[in-house]
Amino acid sequence: MSRTILHADMDAFYAAVEARESPELAGKPIVVGADPQGGRGRGVVAACNYEARKYGIHSAMPISEAYRRCSQAAFLRPRMKYYAETSERIMEILETYTELVEKISIDEAFLDVTASAALFGDGPTIARRIKDDVREKEQLTVSIGVAPNKFLAKVASDLEKPDGLVVVEPGSETEFLSPLPVERLWGVGDVTARKLHQLGIWKIGDIAATPIEALRRHLGNHHAEHLHHLANGEDDRPVHTGGERKQVSRETTFLTDTEDRDLIERTLLALTEEVAARLRRKRLAGRTVTVKLRLAPFETHTRRHTVQADLHTTEAKSGSQLGLFDETSQNESGERVADVMDEVSEKYGRGALKRGKLLDGNTEAED
Repeated sequence: MSRTILHADMDAFYAAVEARESPELAGKPIVVGADPQGGRGRGVVAACNYEARKYGIHSAMPISEAYRRCSQAAFLRPRMKYYAETSERIMEILETYTELVEKISIDEAFLDVTASAALFGDGPTIARRIKDDVREKEQLTVSIGVAPNKFLAKVASDLEKPDGLVVVEPGSETEFLSPLPVERLWGVGDVTARKLHQLGIWKIGDIAATPIEALRRHLGNHHAEHLHHLANGEDDRPVHTGGERKQVSRETTFLTDTEDRDLIERTLLALTEEVAARLRRKRLAGRTVTVKLRLAPFETHTRRHTVQADLHTTEAKSGSQLGLFDETSQNESGERVADVMDEVSEKYGRGALKRGKLLDGNTEAED
């Protein structure tokens, strides 16, 4: 039996939310990200609307470059808490049509509506109802792809943005994919694209028509098989509802380059405190810690460490922070301190109570 999968992708989400809250911004270029400081700002573009994209602005672009391309744009700082609240309401709309909703990020999700037809109609009908609900309840637009699998639905949702609805009927998978560029395939980055172009392969249909043995010789067994399956519209992954990857993060950008180790350590500690507080508010615990460092000119280094704790021997509560010497009393004391800090922050605002090390100086960083 063919499945009916939807991929719902909000249109220029951050910028659209800002435009909704400030009607005077309607029709104007909007850039959400760091302060451009008249073209001297640090940091990058977090998001922008379609009017700004006409100037070649895109996410992850240096904010100074965005300012040079369109100085008349409205440059706004991100309001992540507000975006998250809006996202939660949108996900609730999706969940009225099926329990099988897989949230991929703050502004996109997969839905399996195969079993929803009796109540709500076929895939395209459900997609139109979702679009109407989001427009009516949130004054926002969403692009939706409808297809027999996740890969096709994802590709379809991106083809007619903004406010698009693209349907891939069962049996038309290869016809739908054939004229699209190979860069549309998951797993085709710059390096793989160059290899394929050297072989005279530019369209997805070219990959589907190429003997897999030829692809293996140039791409390796696993990569060749992966791309060949996708090029033929094959993707049997189910929509996962309980495996949502939860990530809580915080980052900042220094206004000027620095080699001050103390300043960097204080800043890292302050960011860690904020992430820990957010986790406690959400009653979540983390096992993998990731640190991302960006150097000029936008050279990024990432390091990760996963904590492996034997809870039977440490007597620590699941997900709680382990003491340096695995002493239960020390852990409990640390939890009490964290609780007090959270209570003070909740009542008097962030920064009302700080660790002593953070009183040595400020971070000179942007939010």
